[in-house]
Amino acid sequence: MRSPAYLVPLPSIDKVALALQKVLSPQTAYRLTRARNILVSRFLYQLSRRNPKIMRRVFLGIIRRQLDDKTDMRHFTPEYNPWDQRLCVVKDGDLFDALKAGRASIATDHIERFSETGVLLKSGEQLDADIIIPATGLDIQMLGGIRPTVDGQDVVMKDKVVYKNVMVEGVPNAGMIFGYTNSSWTLKVDVASEYICRLINHMDRRGVRVAVARDAGNSLGDDTVLGSLDAGYIKRAANRLPRQGTHGPWKSSQNYLEDVRVLRFAPIEDGYMEFDGETTIAQRRRSPGFLRSLKSGLFG
Repeated sequence: MRSPAYLVPLPSIDKVALALQKVLSPQTAYRLTRARNILVSRFLYQLSRRNPKIMRRVFLGIIRRQLDDKTDMRHFTPEYNPWDQRLCVVKDGDLFDALKAGRASIATDHIERFSETGVLLKSGEQLDADIIIPATGLDIQMLGGIRPTVDGQDVVMKDKVVYKNVMVEGVPNAGMIFGYTNSSWTLKVDVASEYICRLINHMDRRGVRVAVARDAGNSLGDDTVLGSLDAGYIKRAANRLPRQGTHGPWKSSQNYLEDVRVLRFAPIEDGYMEFDGETTIAQRRRSPGFLRSLKSGLFG
């Protein structure tokens, strides 16, 4: 089966970036171009979530102009709102050019079976083909198939919440990298990797060997760490993916600027990280002894 997706044509050559490179140093031009791309991507995402009907009309209008009435729009009209699933980029609009020129065709249907000459669709249409590339959807595999254990107990990922979208709660020294679902995947990977390096360096300075994120507030939510994405491969893997929390550092962020603040600059020891078996600040705050000491300090 092929289901329609939102397609956005983008030039393969960034003329604005080239212009900046002519008048600025390479480093400055790169930083400005990167900042512009991040802000534009963030703006489009937020606008799509706040005004999905308007943005749906905008995206479909762009595709309609690209096709120039040469192809049926039903092949390019998704059933979901923009950014419920990822937007697909068409470099230089080459797909649309090929469709208009008759060098390519597109079909939206269910596959009944393979035939001697190609693929038979449920509608009865026959698609002849010399080469068939199966693309039946991703099957997410966590940790490369490894089954982690802690103190002899299996770690069930769907019962775990992820701290700052990087550390698996209750699992020592377990860092995982999840990218963005609303922007470049590597944009989040970069800043998450920085955090892991910061954590390792902090442990080296303190001379500790074990770091564990502790969810003392029982913030486990229903959404997976990729819950903002409504794609089929995410839904199929829901029983394998760790969860995000309902608040605080346990709630997954899809905002690069917020992640830069939290992962690059916020203190490592923020009350949720336990080192070599130490009790976290959050745990101490919930202990009877801490409350008695607090009352004693407040009321003499």
